[in-house]
Amino acid sequence: MSFIRSTEAVVHEIHGARFTSYVSPATGSRDLAAWRTEVPAGTAGLAHVISHEEAFYVLSGRLRFTIDGEAAELGAGDAAVAPAGSALAVANPTDEPAHMWVTTRVGLSAELADGSTLTPPWAN
Repeated sequence: MSFIRSTEAVVHEIHGARFTSYVSPATGSRDLAAWRTEVPAGTAGLAHVISHEEAFYVLSGRLRFTIDGEAAELGAGDAAVAPAGSALAVANPTDEPAHMWVTTRVGLSAELADGSTLTPPWAN
């Protein structure tokens, strides 16, 4: 069993958001990856197609999720699930930062609109 202290979490910044990795192979997980994401006010996330299912839980603020063309704005306490192979975009259309918790399987990758593939280090 592994215990991950907040001081040990690894922070990654990409596409204007901050990803704080807690659960990954680097911290002892074989199957799951989980992280906290801070999405600054006015951030429009890049659309991408995900390789593995992802579960999102909004911790604070409001976020707009678009999953396979269906959009919803969610607030603190709300959740969303994006199936493997779905097109996903997350945006913060408000003037306040928002935070979410994300969980997926280890090995997640994302194909961006330009055809490039992102393999996020916080999920591998």
